[in-house]
Amino acid sequence: MFKIFVAFSFLLFNFLYANILQEAIDKAPEGSILKLPKGIYKGSIVIKKPLSIIGKEDGVIIDGLGVGTVVTINSPYVTLKNLTIQNSGARHDKLDAGIKIENSKQSEISDCIIRDTLFGLDISMTNNSIFSNNYITSKDLDLGLRGDALRLWYSNDNIVTKNKVVKSRDMVVWYSHGNEISENYGEYNRYSLHFMYAGKNFVRNNIYKFNSVGIFFMYSKDTIATGNVVKSSLGATGMGIGLKDVSNFTLKDNTVLYNATGIYIDRSPFEPDTNNWIEENKILYNSEAIHFHSLSENNIIKKNTILGNIEDVVNDSRGARTYKNEIVGNYWDNYEGFDKDGDNVGDTPHKVYKYADQLWVYNPNVKFFYGSPVISLLNFLAKLAPFSEPVFLMQDNKPKLKL
Repeated sequence: MFKIFVAFSFLLFNFLYANILQEAIDKAPEGSILKLPKGIYKGSIVIKKPLSIIGKEDGVIIDGLGVGTVVTINSPYVTLKNLTIQNSGARHDKLDAGIKIENSKQSEISDCIIRDTLFGLDISMTNNSIFSNNYITSKDLDLGLRGDALRLWYSNDNIVTKNKVVKSRDMVVWYSHGNEISENYGEYNRYSLHFMYAGKNFVRNNIYKFNSVGIFFMYSKDTIATGNVVKSSLGATGMGIGLKDVSNFTLKDNTVLYNATGIYIDRSPFEPDTNNWIEENKILYNSEAIHFHSLSENNIIKKNTILGNIEDVVNDSRGARTYKNEIVGNYWDNYEGFDKDGDNVGDTPHKVYKYADQLWVYNPNVKFFYGSPVISLLNFLAKLAPFSEPVFLMQDNKPKLKL
């Protein structure tokens, strides 16, 4: 049984007690529970044994005084709950963080506020742990100079859920497998969620808005992303969901809207004889619904709703081979065919072409005028009387007519 070790029996109001928390940690037997009353405690705390630190009430603050990492965990079975962790150092070379946890397992960091820290949660070589219901925001720096809000590095089979990330840089999952990333919220970040060399992760029911990029998967495989909402990615290059060199992915039932690019596909699937499944998503009111770059074939794109976008399909590379993807059963709001037999399937395929005179495909600066009457007129004229033979991109043989 865990022993309950009450570190403090008095209240601390707005006063910084040097080293008192570290001394209590050092003296506590393994498995102790330190219940802290309201107050400000000196940071640069190091935990090297299994124990729990829990705020008895709101206002329990561990302050790093602007130097180094506020709390460092080098042990399994550590729990931090209901704490405010603040004021780390600002050195990128040291990865100054609010909480740094490494070589751990079955630990938990929940219900914490992590603010004014360069990196928020820096997690490495930590497995089977829970990181939930934390609020994380970075230092007031330019976007590229902030640290990552939450960083999983060589960490497997963790649950990252119900965290709120605001005005940080990225949430990253690198070299990490089997993690559940669910019900998180991110806004005004760079990459709200970025994967690299990661597999068998489950990404569901997250909400990301006003970021540069919502979710980007790179050099990864065997992952499912479902039920996510990505909206209003900022700028002319703002992206909803990106796939680069990924294989055996499933994107299902996601909503991607109000972005410059809805879904970006670059050399995916990457491994031979594999597929990616992009199914039943709502791709709405983006400048580009689906953007293909480089060789991208053998994607299965079906039963999606593609509505209100300026361009349904963009191919910026001659070698993308978009016509070698299986594209079937999607709803296209600009489909111009009929359904005489009333089976909600178009009588003729929905075909998409690239016209050589569409300047906005080749010159990103022209995207500023997307949606304007002039661009709409030029788009109509390009299709009505193109200056050259259009390039066939893809066709949906069974387009839906009704949602």
